[in-house]
Amino acid sequence: MKTQSISDIQNLYRELIIEHAHKPRNYRHLKDATHTAEGINPLCGDKLQLYIQVDKKKIIKDIGFEGSGCAISMASASLLTETIKNLSLIEANNYFISINNLLLNKKINSKSSKNIDLSKLKALEGVNQYPMRIKCATLAWHALNSAINKNSPIVTTE
Repeated sequence: MKTQSISDIQNLYRELIIEHAHKPRNYRHLKDATHTAEGINPLCGDKLQLYIQVDKKKIIKDIGFEGSGCAISMASASLLTETIKNLSLIEANNYFISINNLLLNKKINSKSSKNIDLSKLKALEGVNQYPMRIKCATLAWHALNSAINKNSPIVTTE
């Protein structure tokens, strides 16, 4: 069995980012959203609106986003929507904590990361080598955090 080299894995991650940037999943307005937030990254010009439909059991039944921005912010938002659909608000918040820690090179807390699969999201990890791009990758996740915790309807990376 052949093991993948680091450059092979980096190429796979790069391809995943490009695919999600060019064909973002769940890119749509969600009319019956129960939770919304707008995210703005003034440094890069990224702007997105996140729409989440949560049921009475606090499960994310549907999610969508609209906006414009660089490939990293669009891919991150797309990956977010695929990752948290059908999760509880608590699980979604734990993903926010884990991805934030991953991108900021912080230790991932085992309590909040229990049952969290970051395998696909590791495609975003390479941005931690470019500090200015971390805000692009975390914008959608900060909007998620704001929406599910009913914080400010507008979140900025500044």
